[in-house]
Amino acid sequence: MRDQLIELLWDEYGYPVRLQGSLAPSEAYPDNFFTIWNAETADGDHFDNGPIWYTWTFSIYFFSTDPGAVLSVTESAINLLKAAGWIIDGKGTDAPSDEITHTGRTFTATFIEQQ
Repeated sequence: MRDQLIELLWDEYGYPVRLQGSLAPSEAYPDNFFTIWNAETADGDHFDNGPIWYTWTFSIYFFSTDPGAVLSVTESAINLLKAAGWIIDGKGTDAPSDEITHTGRTFTATFIEQQ
């Protein structure tokens, strides 16, 4: 599911998609980029000693030097993922940035993978 999420975001926006916390201290922040974090992957309902579905939950962050893009790209990404079958709870929240030049926004996306 991680690869599908990265592909959806990259194909639509062309911005880097990185694992949360993976930018090196010496690495410059791109002007616009996503980070993702797989917060949970739970299984549910079992048949023949195996799960019949998994619930993948990701925290998705978008950071930008453009405060307007932070809002518009986040809203667009939420709509993109909903159209691709992801479950989104709400419209997101502000996210802290380690760089004074960037602002951020985050939201949670869940996908139910059937086996």
